[in-house]
Order: sequence, then C-alpha cells, then structure tokens
Amino acid sequence: RGGRGDGGAGVMSVEAGRGAGRLCVAMVCDFFYPRLGGVEMHIWSVSQCLQERGHKVVIITHAYGDRKGIRYMTGGLKVYYLPLVSMVEEDAFPTPYSWLPLFRNIVTREGVQLVHCHQATSCMANEALLFARTLGLKTCYTDHSLFGFGDAGSIHINKVLMFTLSDVDHAICVSHTCRENLVLRAGLPPSLVSTIPNAVDSSRFIPDPSKRHPVAPSVNIVVVSRLVYRKGTDLLAAVIPRVCEALPHVHFIIAGDGPKRILLEEMREAHQLQERVELLGGVPNAQVRDVLVRGHIFVNTSLTESFCIAILEAAAAGLLTVSTRVGGVPEVLPPDMILFASPSVDSLVSALLEAVSRAASVDPFDFHARVKRMYDWRDVARRTELVYRQIFAQPTVNHSLYRRFQRYRTVGPIAGLLSIFVVAFQYMLLQCLEALDPADSIDRAPEWSVVSRGSPVQVRQVRGAEGSPVDSNADRGAQMVLRSAPKEWTKESKGPRSGPALQMQLRSHSSNNRRRKPGATGELE
Repeated sequence: RGGRGDGGAGVMSVEAGRGAGRLCVAMVCDFFYPRLGGVEMHIWSVSQCLQERGHKVVIITHAYGDRKGIRYMTGGLKVYYLPLVSMVEEDAFPTPYSWLPLFRNIVTREGVQLVHCHQATSCMANEALLFARTLGLKTCYTDHSLFGFGDAGSIHINKVLMFTLSDVDHAICVSHTCRENLVLRAGLPPSLVSTIPNAVDSSRFIPDPSKRHPVAPSVNIVVVSRLVYRKGTDLLAAVIPRVCEALPHVHFIIAGDGPKRILLEEMREAHQLQERVELLGGVPNAQVRDVLVRGHIFVNTSLTESFCIAILEAAAAGLLTVSTRVGGVPEVLPPDMILFASPSVDSLVSALLEAVSRAASVDPFDFHARVKRMYDWRDVARRTELVYRQIFAQPTVNHSLYRRFQRYRTVGPIAGLLSIFVVAFQYMLLQCLEALDPADSIDRAPEWSVVSRGSPVQVRQVRGAEGSPVDSNADRGAQMVLRSAPKEWTKESKGPRSGPALQMQLRSHSSNNRRRKPGATGELE
C-alpha cells in the first residue's frame, strides 16, 4: 500500500486489507463535521488512517442544516447524515427506538462488523451501542471527557453510561485520568478499558516565526478555545488585565466563540485594552495554524480537560504552553514544554509572567520536531486496530437476551428494570422489522478502491452490490472522481496533502441525489 502523503503516486485498494482481516467499522457520534472540535477531529483522523490501513469505515451522525443524506469526503470516506432533530449543542433528541430501522438498514447495507461510538454526551452514540448489541454486532466505545460525581448532570450521564456500557466489548479513553474516571463512573472492569491518546497532524502546524505579529519587543499570548465556562473563560477574563498591567509589552490574541465572549468584550472595554486584546471570533479549522504562528505563548485555562488537542497543536506550532493542571493535561507534554498553574487567577498570572521571561529561549522548530516524534494519528489508528482485533479474538460470550437482561439488571433496582424494558422493546421492534423487511432483501453497498495520483483522488468501484467483481468496461457509471479542495480552504497545505486532517474541509456531495447514467463521471464537490 502506498501512503497518500508520500508526495507521489499511492494506491490503497480494498483488497489490500482483506487478506489481513479487513474490517468494516461504523463510527457513530452526534458531533462531526461541519462542527469542529476535539471529538470531531479524532473521529475524522482515525477514520482516515484506518482506511489507509485497508479497512472500511463509515460515519453515522445527524443532519447539520442542509447537510443531509449521504456525503463522500476525502479518500472516499462515507458519511451518513441522518434526519434526526438536534437539541442543545447539536446533540440529537434522545429516542431509544426512532432511528433503529435506519441504523439496521445502514449496518446491513454496509456490512458493518463493529460499531465504534464516541462521547458520553452523544445520544446517538449511547443509542447505537444498544442497537448494535440487539443486532448482534461487536461494540467499542471511546470516552473523550471527564465527569464528576456530585452534580445532577453528571449523575444522570453516569447512570446512562452505566446502562449502555453494561454490554460493551471494549472501551478506549484518551488519557489515563480519563480511564480511571470512566472505570469509576460506568462500573467497568479495568481490563475492558484501554488508553490511547489523541494526536496531531504536525505537518499542518509548521512554525513560522516571521509571521509573529505584533513584532518584537511584543510578546504575543494566544488563546484558541470555545468561550464557555468549562474552558475557563471567566478565569481568562480576570487574568488578562493583571498580566497587561504587569507587562506593557504583552499582546493577547483570542480565537474562538461562545456564550462567554461578551465577558471578554466587557473586560476589554472596562480596562481600555482594545489595542492589546484581539478578539478574532470563530476561526475555521484551516486557519488555526495562521493564528498560532503569530504567538510566542499558548494559554489553556480549562477547568476540566480529558486531553487537550489544542495544546498539541500549539506545541507543534512552536509555542510554549501555560495550562491549568486539570484532568489528563499533565500527560500531554514534557515538563520543559509546558508550565502548569492551579485553576486560580493568582496562579495563572504567576505562570504567565514566568512564561514571558522564557519565551525568547524557546526554539519553535525543536518543539515541532519533538511533537512530531511523540504523536501521530497513524499510530493511534494502529493501536485502535489492535483493540478491534482483541475484541474479535475474545472467547465467545453468551449474548442471549436473558444474559443481557442479567447484565442490565446490575444498573440499579429501578434503573435496571427500566433498562430491561428499553432493550426488550428494541428486541420486539427488531423482530417486526425483520418480518416486514428481511435483512436479505436490503441491497448491499458497493465497495470502492482509492487511488491517489498526486493531488486528485480517484475512487473506483471494485465490487458490486452483491460482492461480485465489477467489470470496469461494463460499469463506467460506477466511476467517480474526487477533486482537490478549493485552494482557499487549504491554504496551509503545500503540495500533495500528507495528513488526514488536512482534508476535513472538503465539500462533499450527496450520493443519492440522482442515478448516474452509464458512461457518466460524477464529481463530488
């Protein structure tokens, strides 16, 4: 298999991984492109790298605005945007039954063997875990966040997670702290939970000291974050005036948006810091590197964090990091690349003053090289594949309905009974669906090979709907071409794209918009 980022022609056929045990995996989560964040980037990058390793990956999420139906993204990654109603922060309305018919149709059509769900707050992920077990599929779950045990919201989420993970095959956490947290919250045996950290595509964050602005003697402090309470925006608003008062040559650059932005605007007005505090608002993912390279120091004021990808991106761009010592953040970087503070104003001010004194001695390219050696999405995908292999290598477990009821009964005296009722009704609904629309009558999706020739990426059908080889001369209509992303969407890339995350901004086109005529070539936008 040739790599897509090797600068030359590379070939990855679906046949490549079949001999080594090719898998078909469905990633399920409410949070995916066009929404951008750590969970979305993780799903995107791991999916791309699993495809590089010869596996088939499809993503199932809910519709975002007019982004509905089936979309193809870079490398032929297939995304199902389901017509589900979203509530707060793009989380789908919780219904344990409504989209079971859709889910059954998708996993049957795609030949899914394993369902990999992400994030505790995703309703689709929790429901898909139950659907998959009802359909007899293997399941895996990745937790990306930390939750407490005392507030009402965390108590409810923990109880739901205890229910949905009662029958999971394996769980993955992005840090050791997150792993300990999940074991306690969900009551899972530690042997069923692995730690696989996030990563960063370092090729997207090459340092460029010449882009630092304002120029010396100014020291630029960069913040890239959602402006919400959990990210410590209240702390940031209290820290900035004190640092600006102590160091007149410091300049703050803040990228991000959220309900707490007005707090920063009021702070800037009250202390007359319009010339020293720059609020950029929401920044597209492709422009994050352009913001980071302007700075000397990156600051993270999160109150809770399982694993902060933004810290990795900043370090890869050559910035010294100042962060609150919370959650899994101490596991991310070596001590000489990051300064820690407690989540208090005085501690953060002290850490920032020390960081400003050290900023001139930092070698951005050394930081970049070290991050590149430590973190790689391809290594994350390799380790994730090992978890998949372990799941399929496990001894056969009795997954009868009675045994499932026994496991769900351990959730609690009342919650356990409710869990049994939910699963029993799902099972009855599945029997009705099988009677009305047998699985054998559902069309199988064609399989594709991905052939990279420099910049364009070509996707060609190699197997028909029933698994039979396709005659390339007879079925020209199955041929599609994915053109390169518009230049303005990938300004940071130079030459052939080398990292999976580079392509996240590719526009895609619904695959079911029309039936192509034989001999036609369709373009995926």
